[in-house]
Amino acid sequence: MRKKNKRVVFENIEVLDAVAKGKTIGKAPDGRVIFMTNTVPGDVVDVQTTKKRKSFFEGVAINFHSYSNKRIEAKCEHFGICGGCKWQHMAYDHQLFYKQQEVENNLKRIGHLDLPITNPILGSKDQYFYRNKMEFSFSDSRWLTLEEIRSDVEIEDKNALGFHIPGMWDKILDIKNCHLQADPSNAIRLEVKAFSVKNKITFFNPRKQHGMLRTLMIRTSSTGEIMVLIQFYEEDKVKRELLLNHLATVFPEITSLQYVINKKQNDTLYDQEILCFAGRDHIIEAMEGLQFKINAKSFYQTNSAQAYELYKITRDFAGLTGKELVYDLYTGTGTIAQFVAKKAKKVIGIESVPEAIADAKANAANNNIENVDFFVGDMKNVFNEAFIKTHGHPDIVITDPPRDGMHKDVVQQIVDIAPKRIVYVSCNSATQARDLEMMKHKYKVIKVQPVDMFPQTHHVENVVLLEKL
Repeated sequence: MRKKNKRVVFENIEVLDAVAKGKTIGKAPDGRVIFMTNTVPGDVVDVQTTKKRKSFFEGVAINFHSYSNKRIEAKCEHFGICGGCKWQHMAYDHQLFYKQQEVENNLKRIGHLDLPITNPILGSKDQYFYRNKMEFSFSDSRWLTLEEIRSDVEIEDKNALGFHIPGMWDKILDIKNCHLQADPSNAIRLEVKAFSVKNKITFFNPRKQHGMLRTLMIRTSSTGEIMVLIQFYEEDKVKRELLLNHLATVFPEITSLQYVINKKQNDTLYDQEILCFAGRDHIIEAMEGLQFKINAKSFYQTNSAQAYELYKITRDFAGLTGKELVYDLYTGTGTIAQFVAKKAKKVIGIESVPEAIADAKANAANNNIENVDFFVGDMKNVFNEAFIKTHGHPDIVITDPPRDGMHKDVVQQIVDIAPKRIVYVSCNSATQARDLEMMKHKYKVIKVQPVDMFPQTHHVENVVLLEKL
């Protein structure tokens, strides 16, 4: 039987830096790195280890000897328990510094790239209440504090509507006030919970797979429209309509009120029939005169204001003159494709999700954009020589893949067709660096522009311009 790791306490450890995934690091007395999750660079702490490996430890600070001057007071009452905003205790200018550092380190150490001077990271004007989409989970067995567990008082209300506790798939932290999405998001969530408790509408139990209320999604747009979608596990028409009618009455500003009956073991929506209870089945997002229909399954950048800045950078890096054929890989609902279309001869968008391509085509038609075409399919299969022969050789490739980056066959295909410029937009600079290393024998990095889409978190977007050697 494998022995459990013996926990060790290291005293007076200086926190030296912030690294990947929002963790911080210090050095153990034997020189091994200690990864921590609840400290800020500059803190001096006692660390209790939680994991021991050959070359590093993982641990948590249990005592603070001194606090870093990079620290600030976290705004949210749930900070430290909820895993959503792990950097709220770090001043924003320092958040930006470490995000920029991560991008540059990944490109140099993983990609082994010769970099120009990186542009300063573009910070977000709104550091709170910037998200346009939030998803909350219901539970009839909420996460309890240590004080509640040790208390002799019997806890009657165990219902919760909030977020999963990190590492606990069946425990939900009941959220009183969230600083990520602007009002009326908090008001809607609190009203849904209060009304459901009052009217004995049951909350979901993921272990026993019973209960009526499963998830709540709230989407907002820069145009002021609001979508609310409630996912039910069990159908009870009377109680379902009671709740939905109540929401429609109390919040007449809701533009789209929808629901799902989902009996699956998981709560993903993409294979479910979404039913519109009141209003439209979509909301409208607007950007530079363009309008985009956003439905419940649509992907759209979750920080609308910063998405506009990101797309402007992408268009600027592309250096369009109106004569170029542009391929937009992983186009999603075609927002980038349509955003750059007015400065291109033609844009071809490719995406694997059929619903996203349907949205892209509908949005292009509504925006009267005629120089875009969208195609659906797995990128490594669709983006081939036959496709290029049919649709034309691109002058510029824009690629915005998911966090895993591009398949090596897609990278090779880009290199083989050798467009004069590549604009690589990424939400994960580590996989971006890996892909760019495979291109460096044919392409040179000209510009690097990090963009902070997610203040109070370690996540960072990055845009790289490549030009053919």
